[in-house]
Amino acid sequence: VHAVDIVTADGVLRHASAAENPDLYWAVRGGGGNFGVVTNFEFGLHPMQRDVVAGAFVYPLERARELLDFYGDYTAKAAEEMQVDFVMQAPPGGKPGAVILACCWSGAAADAEAALAPIRALGKPLADTMKTQDYTVVQRSNDHLDPRNEGSYLKSGFIDGFPAGLAAKVIDEFRPDPARTTAFFIQQAGGAIGRVPAAATAFPHRRATHGIFTTVAWSLDGDRSPHVAYVKDYWSKLEPFTDGYYTNETGDEGQRKIDDNYQGNLPRLREIKKKYDPTNLFRLNANVLPA
Repeated sequence: VHAVDIVTADGVLRHASAAENPDLYWAVRGGGGNFGVVTNFEFGLHPMQRDVVAGAFVYPLERARELLDFYGDYTAKAAEEMQVDFVMQAPPGGKPGAVILACCWSGAAADAEAALAPIRALGKPLADTMKTQDYTVVQRSNDHLDPRNEGSYLKSGFIDGFPAGLAAKVIDEFRPDPARTTAFFIQQAGGAIGRVPAAATAFPHRRATHGIFTTVAWSLDGDRSPHVAYVKDYWSKLEPFTDGYYTNETGDEGQRKIDDNYQGNLPRLREIKKKYDPTNLFRLNANVLPA
């Protein structure tokens, strides 16, 4: 993000960049909507090859423990050009669940198979959809997975490395239910994200290597209570392994946890909040209290 146009609490439209209102520019990159309404973003583009090797390997749910152990080890060593998500999902109706390793290799095409070799060594999957694809097709491939006829609830957090004991808790506490979709998944961070200093933007979670998530989805005509209760209980077993969470996923965490999540950047955020929103007009968010 090179710049934003933002309407602050006093009703003034401001331009924020490294050269103009740099304090506001720093704060909006991770400050959780605390400083105004952004009306325009200016993004920098990166050169890239249009084709990537992407798809998924699908395995029986019964292999989840083995695959999660593999995932933790593999992603710690894989080249930055390899992005792999781990998905463990049990559908409603008691249908068989599955574990998915969703991959995207964005390096040289000739090197893709060498990077994928450890995954292929896991044995024949239920499905293998890896192929050369246009990057934008891959980017849009999950756009349909946000149905409006379902309720859903999610908890998430960052991990720094792959803590001992996490995999066992993930598997042992996973509880499918025929009345819902039950899922646990992991997305990679690290790489270029981690090479930015924690104080360079308001987003402080630069040491995170992965984000972990657990979620449920149920029919809107059903009772949400047992499913939400399950996720909260499941997350209570996983949260001790985490180091903060993505600010946009703030729910009912409470002010102390919100403050802690901004880590060492909180004092500067509070000073900037005091400057641009001293009455805390923008407070229905992961709120930064004015200094």
